[in-house]
This record gives sequence, structure tokens and C-alpha cells, in this order.
Amino acid sequence: MRDAQDGLLAAYANDLVIGVARHWLAIFNTLWALYLLLAFGAPVAMQLGWSGPAELLYAIYSMLCHQLPDHSYFLFGPTWIPQTPELIAGGMPVADSPFADRSFLGSAALGWKVALCQRDVAIYTGILVAGMAYALFRRGARPLPWQLFLLLALPIAIDGGTQLIGLRESDWLLRTATGALFGMAAVWLLYPYIQEAMAEVLESELARRVARLR
Repeated sequence: MRDAQDGLLAAYANDLVIGVARHWLAIFNTLWALYLLLAFGAPVAMQLGWSGPAELLYAIYSMLCHQLPDHSYFLFGPTWIPQTPELIAGGMPVADSPFADRSFLGSAALGWKVALCQRDVAIYTGILVAGMAYALFRRGARPLPWQLFLLLALPIAIDGGTQLIGLRESDWLLRTATGALFGMAAVWLLYPYIQEAMAEVLESELARRVARLR
């Protein structure tokens, strides 16, 4: 009985691995889409008065993103890229530390911030768009050479790095452009390797099944 149960569990586990290997790209694209959707779902929930679910989403995403209001998009307000004076006028407290006001979610007059900052929205949107494009062109697709990947990642490193150390202040357009470029380059670099690995899993399973039939 125990052996039969173990065999059944092993078969289920094997089928799960094969399913992931066959549909990994659809799984990845769905997860990235859901990740972005929920980030935009937080301000939508606030607008609808569902503060509990919205605050939960903000709390979860706060572990993955700095969520600075002046680096974030806002929905349902007069502008989707409010600057610091507008944020303060809309209720954001004035703080000594730039990270102290990250808990400011917005207001009815100002709108509600997306749970991911502008750069992260661009990165994950770039990943999703490139992943959907990869679904059309993955046959024979070759990985991006790592030297070219580093070149494409250089703009986000310069823009984010110089802002981080206080040399200059970026803007929403640069954050969006450099983030999207990095996200798409990462897909071009990594997804062909993942495709190759998943194909090897499927080939190995096919060989195993053929061997069992002999």
C-alpha cells in the first residue's frame, strides 16, 4: 500500500515537472502580469474604499520596493506623476529622511500611489512585454551576449546609482526608459537558457518513457 502511494506521488510530481517544462513561459508571463496587476490594484482598492485589502497589498509590496511617493505613479488624481510640492499639498508629511514618507499612500484629492515605484513598474512591464514577444520568436532564439546585456544595463546603473548617492535627481521618463530597457534585456539574456533547460527536461522524460516501453 505504501509503495503504491509513493509511486502515485512520484507520478504526480513527475507530471507537475513535465507540465511546468511544457508551459513555463505561459506560467512566467501570467505571474508577471499578476504581479503588475496587483500593484495597480492597490490604488484601485483605495479608490473603492477597500482600505484593508489595499493596505495589505502596499505592505507586501513594501518588502520588494521602496515605494517613495515622489518616485511613484498616482492614480485617480489630477496628475499621475505628482512632484514633491504637490505631494506635500496633498497631505504627505514633511520628513527629514526621504524614506520616512514612503508610508504615504495618497489622498482623495491627490490620488493613490501604485504599490511599485516608477522604475519597478517599467522593469516588470518590460519583462512581461519581452516575455510575450518571446512566445512568438523563441524557436531558434539565442541568448543575448552578456557583454551586450551589460551595455543595456548600464543606463539603469548610471541613472539609479547617481541618484542614490545624491549626484543628481532622475525623473519619471528616465526611470521608465532605463527600467524597461533593463527588463527586456534580462528576458533576452535568460529566457533562451530557460527554454533550453526545459527542453532537456522534456527530452529526458521522453527518453525515459520510450525506454519503459521497450
